[in-house]
Amino acid sequence: MAQAATEAVTGAARTAPATIGDSEFDRDTAVTPREEGVYDAELSAGWTIIHAVNGGYLLALLGRALGEALPHPDPFSVSAHYLTASVPGPAVIRTQTVRTGRTLSTGQASLFQYAEDGSEVERIRVLATYGDLDTLPDDVRTTALPPAMPDRDHCLGPSDGAPRIPGSSAITDRLDIKLDPATVGWAIGAPSGKGEMRGWFGLADGRDADPLSLLLTVDALPPTSFELGLTGWTPTVELTTHIRCRPAPGPLRVAITTRNLAGGFLEEDAEVWDSADRLVAQSRQLAKAPRAA
Repeated sequence: MAQAATEAVTGAARTAPATIGDSEFDRDTAVTPREEGVYDAELSAGWTIIHAVNGGYLLALLGRALGEALPHPDPFSVSAHYLTASVPGPAVIRTQTVRTGRTLSTGQASLFQYAEDGSEVERIRVLATYGDLDTLPDDVRTTALPPAMPDRDHCLGPSDGAPRIPGSSAITDRLDIKLDPATVGWAIGAPSGKGEMRGWFGLADGRDADPLSLLLTVDALPPTSFELGLTGWTPTVELTTHIRCRPAPGPLRVAITTRNLAGGFLEEDAEVWDSADRLVAQSRQLAKAPRAA
């Protein structure tokens, strides 16, 4: 009986949700100070999509470094330019404080990796403003509404036969995504042509969302280009994210739309809503559209 009880407790411990600060996401976005304003990092292969490291994961990694370097704890606005494709392996992040004030501070950061000759190659450059979300007033005046989509139980995830993103599996193993059936026509060769993607989002280990993980969330769903009838890698050129408030525990809802594909580029506008029906994050990115087959 004692052994059975011990096994039951051990099993429960294994299946208990990860906590903020003690999860795979936290470990894989960890940075190690080398000297003032300089941090070493290891880009995990677990967050790759079609062999490239996901842009939202990179944004969270630099966001963590800036949170260490600046006097305020929370990202408010983060703008990133993706210069070259990042790959799993060692990296160095160099930060600079641009301005500090009583309620806001601004900094910039660049992530570098190493070429075969040992020289540094800049992958991504970020300019960000930080503050303290817990000090914001409660007054909210908005016309924004949570996305209209089915309950989570009526959406599609891998266990329901929903397809993985073509060419990748690593990042999807770390995410708990259930897509609105109205936005998965691409999976059966019948894309809607509307440039929309909606779904429920969480981390696979059950870790609740926080401001840092929201930087991942805005770039974690399949690209809207799939519903435009285009498949393949959709590399981000620029991504700006606004964190509006600290998310409540529970699953998030994400809605992404593209209204204009022109000249080989498209925009993606994302909204992230928490379990309390609050708009917790917004973003816009410019991405290079996949080529039509």
